[in-house]
Amino acid sequence: MNPSEQLWRQAMLPVNATIGQAIRNLNEVSIKIVLVTNEAGELEGTISDGDIRRGLLNGLDLNSPIDSVIHRNALVVPPDLARELVMRLMVANKVQQIPVVNEHNHVVGLHLWDEITTPPARSNLMIIMAGGKGTRLRPHTENYPKPLLPVAGKPMLEHIIERAKLEGFTHFLLAIHYLGHMIEEYFGNGERLGVRIDYLREQTPLGTAGALSLLNPLPEAAFVVTNGDVITDIHYGELLDFHIRHAATATMAVRVHEWQHPFGVVQTNGIEIVGFEEKPIARSHINAGVYALEPAALSVLNSGEHCDMPVLFERLQSVERRTVAYPMHEPWLDVGRPDDLLAANTI
Repeated sequence: MNPSEQLWRQAMLPVNATIGQAIRNLNEVSIKIVLVTNEAGELEGTISDGDIRRGLLNGLDLNSPIDSVIHRNALVVPPDLARELVMRLMVANKVQQIPVVNEHNHVVGLHLWDEITTPPARSNLMIIMAGGKGTRLRPHTENYPKPLLPVAGKPMLEHIIERAKLEGFTHFLLAIHYLGHMIEEYFGNGERLGVRIDYLREQTPLGTAGALSLLNPLPEAAFVVTNGDVITDIHYGELLDFHIRHAATATMAVRVHEWQHPFGVVQTNGIEIVGFEEKPIARSHINAGVYALEPAALSVLNSGEHCDMPVLFERLQSVERRTVAYPMHEPWLDVGRPDDLLAANTI
């Protein structure tokens, strides 16, 4: 077994757990699977990131039970199956984890495909929007571009590039404008980081999508775009795979945002009181600033014209191109204000 016994035991949850507990388990144990067992200790099924995302899109929240998202026909193997056969099963079934169960259907181990040490090489381009002035972060950005501000001893931009490199991305395009020469001087051609870095130089600020209109030549395949001030543990490769699997023209990573009303709400019909709701919680999906796009998505942009990503998505919808949401639950921080920068350095 690749993982220690302690790891797969930590990945086990009872069948009456909640979506929130499953998300916390996925984040903390970091083996991309939750093993769900019943009171008798038998394996009921498994839960993956994909199962959680589908549940969130179907209206579930953090307090919902996991029952409806359990994958109950999970592939399992006996303890004595040869390692080579386990690997063949993984490839044939396109899975990265297979629980090991005994004759009583009790979990006794877990086979993992160690994706981190052997990431699939991705020829897909990754574009990072790094041209903003960062006015909300002044005075930090008066003489320094926001993407170069340090987080845990490294520029935000470097964290993004290194994380994407771990997932097989090797070609990056940095869209720069404000103090862009400082970014070029720091990163150069990417050789120091073991990647290739090119630059897209905006003459005027073009927004979070407008710089893409300057691409020449166009990318040959789907590509990832991220804001240069978003610190996140999102798996860029999984976002790209999700986008391709759903045959989308544009995919937006979204986060569930919860806001609790500070007061009790009175429901009325005219002057009649018909109900009460004590400090209700509103839930919505917010734009996480990370996207996957097809080259065809750029056809709705005008060269050199300011455009933000939501407008790009609206234009694609108006011409009936498919746009989808990728619900994410990974840690995420939009470093837009001084308090955010402080928070990023204390995580």
